[in-house]
Amino acid sequence: MPNLTDTSQNIYRVRVVVPVHLYDSFDYKLSLDQYQQAQVGARVAVSFGRQNVVGIIVEKLPLDAPINPNFQLKNITELLDDQAILDDNVLSLLTWSAQYYQFPIGEVAQTALPTLLRQGKPYNLLARIWRVLDLHADDKIKRSIKQQDAYKILKLHPTGTSENILNLSGIETATLKALEKKEIIRFELEPQNFKPEPVQLAQMPLTANEDQKKAIQGILKAQKKYQAFLLDGLTGSGKTEVYLQVMQEVLKQGKQVLVLVPEIGLTPQTISRFQSRFHCNIALLHSGLNDSKRLQAWQHAQTGKASIVLGTRSAIYTPMPNLGLIILDEEHDLSFKQQEGFRYHARDVALYRAHLENCPIILGSATPSIDSYHLVEQNKLTKLELNQRAGTALMPKMHLIDLKIAKKDHGLSQQLIEEIKKRLHKKEQVLIFLNRRGYAPVLICESCGWQANCPNCDAHFTVHLKPYQHLHCHHCGTIQRIPDACPSCQQENTFKPIGMGTAKVEESLNELFPDYDVLRVDRDSTSRVGSWQKIYDKIQKAEPTILLGTQMLAKGHHFPYVTLVAILDIDSGLLSVDFRATERTAQLIIQVAGRAGRGEHKGDVYLQTLKPDHPLLNTLINNDYRAFAKQTLKDRQLALLPPCRYAILIRAESKSQDENLSFLQQMNENLREVSGDLIDIWGPIPAPMERKAGRYQSHVVLLSLDRAKMHYYIRTWWQNLLHAKPSNMKITIDIDPQELN
Repeated sequence: MPNLTDTSQNIYRVRVVVPVHLYDSFDYKLSLDQYQQAQVGARVAVSFGRQNVVGIIVEKLPLDAPINPNFQLKNITELLDDQAILDDNVLSLLTWSAQYYQFPIGEVAQTALPTLLRQGKPYNLLARIWRVLDLHADDKIKRSIKQQDAYKILKLHPTGTSENILNLSGIETATLKALEKKEIIRFELEPQNFKPEPVQLAQMPLTANEDQKKAIQGILKAQKKYQAFLLDGLTGSGKTEVYLQVMQEVLKQGKQVLVLVPEIGLTPQTISRFQSRFHCNIALLHSGLNDSKRLQAWQHAQTGKASIVLGTRSAIYTPMPNLGLIILDEEHDLSFKQQEGFRYHARDVALYRAHLENCPIILGSATPSIDSYHLVEQNKLTKLELNQRAGTALMPKMHLIDLKIAKKDHGLSQQLIEEIKKRLHKKEQVLIFLNRRGYAPVLICESCGWQANCPNCDAHFTVHLKPYQHLHCHHCGTIQRIPDACPSCQQENTFKPIGMGTAKVEESLNELFPDYDVLRVDRDSTSRVGSWQKIYDKIQKAEPTILLGTQMLAKGHHFPYVTLVAILDIDSGLLSVDFRATERTAQLIIQVAGRAGRGEHKGDVYLQTLKPDHPLLNTLINNDYRAFAKQTLKDRQLALLPPCRYAILIRAESKSQDENLSFLQQMNENLREVSGDLIDIWGPIPAPMERKAGRYQSHVVLLSLDRAKMHYYIRTWWQNLLHAKPSNMKITIDIDPQELN
């Protein structure tokens, strides 16, 4: 047995993953005292090359582990944590993710840490605890409803409450600071209390219909074991109530629940539903939080203080010691797939995490992905259906408007304008959907036909008029002012915006319906903190309003007063080169349509199209997404397309397309030599958008029926590819790609 006190003969080592783009972990030496204190899953400060970085210990090496004599071991600079902050299951999940998605483990591990911990900041940050100073200050805040609301809540907590909890209750930090300035409240910095709190039921569950009961009972049978469910429910069929009643039973057992939503816009609505049902600590994790609040929420999850963790994509890597249920809402949504850097899919990672944690997982959607239907066929998902809308609400009726023959005004058919008028006169709300932000997608010169194209991409500039007139490329971000004269023919005042973006439709709607509010929801109008929440609050009032927006409006929102939905331009989704385009289009139509008629009044949906005879539209006209999905899966099986074969997309990017194609062709030949006919290789070919941000892009698509063997061959080939590529070329690998652009 080795003598641990004989430091002259023994080298104490730990294996550390560091945030660099290398696929290995690295050994560091440390003293006996450090070795005894070091914990797997804890952070360490180390020197790597010429930089100091924060790494994570993934293994304590035994004293008899072999040492590479050609490698000079460095000392650990500092142990940053006295205990593990990442548990074994999360470390296993990170290791699996790095291997499956072919990405450096050190960079993957960073996904599990909030920014302040990545930077090496201490774990035990102090929390702001706000307390009331003046118990008779009502007269000082008569003019501010926000300050009155905050004051009332704070008076309910005589010993004080944390800023994080107050923010979750809808009280903004700016409101607290305003009260502090008036010397009504003050804060003190105190150590955080991570003790778990009991969960209390704040509101009785709704009465479940038969479909909901079957779903709830089926899921609850799988408590404390792994089973994956696809909750396939029509829009408005009460999927959230199923989630809540299953969560209630899991929370009763002292377990935690992780809920993932595709975008920040869904979190205010979801957290409101959770808070009205449960009195418990809820941690919110998304990119809209500042660093300190994100760390606090992460710590509440990691210590078990938070009973419910609600987050977007990266929250799947959050440590949770008592995880008992995972819910992925709107599972079909493309936002769950990371499209840059570490290209993981949160849905697939969530399934593997549920397996590691030995707990059930629910994938919910009104329009499940074709991938999930395929998993149902393979008996890897258990399908549960909700076939009727909750309460008395009925499915909306869908109508097609043929733009080739319709009379139009401001780009809207006369029939649609009349229908909008009827709804507004009845004090109801209208939702107009157009998946194109900005004022217009193209600017042309009417004199010579010149078009405003991005100099760096194979794309048109989009015209924006606010906050000032400019041209904006939504692909590379280039912004230019609109020229005074045409660059081609030098004529002035000949520019004409072609097509419609949300800003132009907003202008048209204000002209057509000047007596009603038009609320625009897109990335431009909701960029300020809290702006989406203000719009959402307005929509929840029973006042006649026109709601206009992009995909942000299609994702699971409950708008009880919307009775008419209009989809202005869906045709582009029917003409794409991507084989998944019709699936995305079908999902979008059904999801947007599902915002209508969710309250007491019947809903209608109008689709303006130049292709009223398209088979996809005529299938969906009967709200029959499942029939479309069934046929689409058959078509994919015949064509041997994903998910019926497994895919990997290799992207090459440089300033020379010839260099891209030549290099990829050579690497293809190397892959064929080792894999034979196991892998079907498509390409290399130029990408659908050949030039982006001044660089040319090429693709190779790899397909195989045997995922395990394909990954076996790809692992070594990909490492060789990275070493062999020219220094000026960037190559990336996308496992299970969702887009081919």
